[in-house]
Amino acid sequence: MIEENVKKLLEEIPAYNAYGEKVTLVAAVKLQTADSINRAVRGGITDIGDNHVQEFRDKYALIEGKPRRHFIGRLQTNKIKYLLGKVDLYHSVDRYGLAEELSKKSEKAGVTSNVLIQINIGNEETKGGFPLEEAEEAFKTISALPALNVEGLMAMLPATGNETLLRGLARAMRKKYDELNSNGASFKYLSMGMSGDFKLCVEEGGNMIRLGTAIFGKRSV
Repeated sequence: MIEENVKKLLEEIPAYNAYGEKVTLVAAVKLQTADSINRAVRGGITDIGDNHVQEFRDKYALIEGKPRRHFIGRLQTNKIKYLLGKVDLYHSVDRYGLAEELSKKSEKAGVTSNVLIQINIGNEETKGGFPLEEAEEAFKTISALPALNVEGLMAMLPATGNETLLRGLARAMRKKYDELNSNGASFKYLSMGMSGDFKLCVEEGGNMIRLGTAIFGKRSV
């Protein structure tokens, strides 16, 4: 089933978005077993994303095929040490304190950490991230830190069935992404879209999506 889901998604998801950018599918592997993850990789998944540091540590050596490793959850600064040099892209740099600590620890370890700046596009109290209007300031501040490489922006759209609202927010994210790229950024990724809204996000300019349920099915917990 997992392999079939991956095959179907890879056929369904456009290879490129409307901007001619490659769409990268990241499998969100929260609470999945190493066997399930390996089945997804064998099915064609090239990128996997963890939400929890403990899970990442426990399963790191069990994953086959050398997929690119993403950390997509909210990261506590005291757990950075377990990820250094093993994560290809951190999606959720949502505050200056995290960026500063990741920079300091990366520099000390002699590694460069690739990051995305998280934007709280829906201004939701339950989600982290910088307000959209502070995106430029956040980019300038974080990109100036040593041992960090800002590769783009990340956002999670609100859980709502209001497609007009969602499209408006997704377009606002794409507009800001393009503005920053025109003003000195060298972004590669706009990580935006999960199992319930990835089609809309790709249509509106997202080029990296994070899918869990669509690949592995609904979690029992």
